[in-house]
Amino acid sequence: MAGKIATRAAYGKALVDLAEKYPELVVLDADLAQATQTKLFAAACPARFFDCGIAENNMMGIAAGMSTCGLKPFTNTFAMFAAGRSYEQIRNSIAYPHLNVKVVGSHGGISVGEDGATHQCTEDLALMRQIPGMMVVCPCDGNEMTQAVEALLNYEGPAYLRLARSATEIFTDELEGYRFELGKGVTVADGSAVTIIATGIMVAMARKARELLAAEGISVRVIDMHTIKPLDTELVLKAARETGAVVTSEEASVLGGLGGAVAEYLAENCPVPVVRHGVNDTFGRSGTAAAVLEHFGLTPEALADKCRRAVAMKP
Repeated sequence: MAGKIATRAAYGKALVDLAEKYPELVVLDADLAQATQTKLFAAACPARFFDCGIAENNMMGIAAGMSTCGLKPFTNTFAMFAAGRSYEQIRNSIAYPHLNVKVVGSHGGISVGEDGATHQCTEDLALMRQIPGMMVVCPCDGNEMTQAVEALLNYEGPAYLRLARSATEIFTDELEGYRFELGKGVTVADGSAVTIIATGIMVAMARKARELLAAEGISVRVIDMHTIKPLDTELVLKAARETGAVVTSEEASVLGGLGGAVAEYLAENCPVPVVRHGVNDTFGRSGTAAAVLEHFGLTPEALADKCRRAVAMKP
């Protein structure tokens, strides 16, 4: 892979590429196949694609039933409608009986842009993380998304997969020693003064923040935490002990998501300065993706400021 691609586009392509290898894969959508990119699977495998209409709650129940017949359903809608509107159905019909359903939330975060606050879901990572037994995955680029889809096809149990709307740079395919494994973070770059633990589109921004700080002599370690639950606590603990300060970064609320998971773990196991970078307990607003990200401080420059603060807090 090379260049830029939205993780939702990589996801749609991956479904098609894996269809023959996994005949038990079925795809459900709630009248958003164009946006979620499941239209590709619908065209390639029409008998295995089910448009449930604007009935997200019913879609979750249908998927739950399909999974009991040995199928591997992937349900698709916007993150706001999956994590928000269908929370009860996901909790009680899918997660409680621990069924093999993958809930896919497209257009996650504020980079949805012009759709505005009602569609900019920043709570989904926290909501899905709260559900017992629910895996939560947020890949950072197209290559990682492709690998995540196949890994989830081979994972038995409920999981939430977050997709982004905007195209992002692909870089994980060029990382030396890169290997995708559910529940295991990836060290993107080493460093000694502070660690950025990022997920989704913020991983690319963490790499840029690292470059900014390198010019000041601040050595930054960058970790791609594509799986938020279960958290790779071994990697988090190692980073905290070796660098002495941690910054988390996510295109989501700082309450309850990646930042919450890391802070909770380190508070009990290795208390070091932890600074959370994300959306600060507020709703989004309409604007271009770039403008909204800038407004809420989800930029490499703002992330670099968080790192400076974390370093200054070290004893």
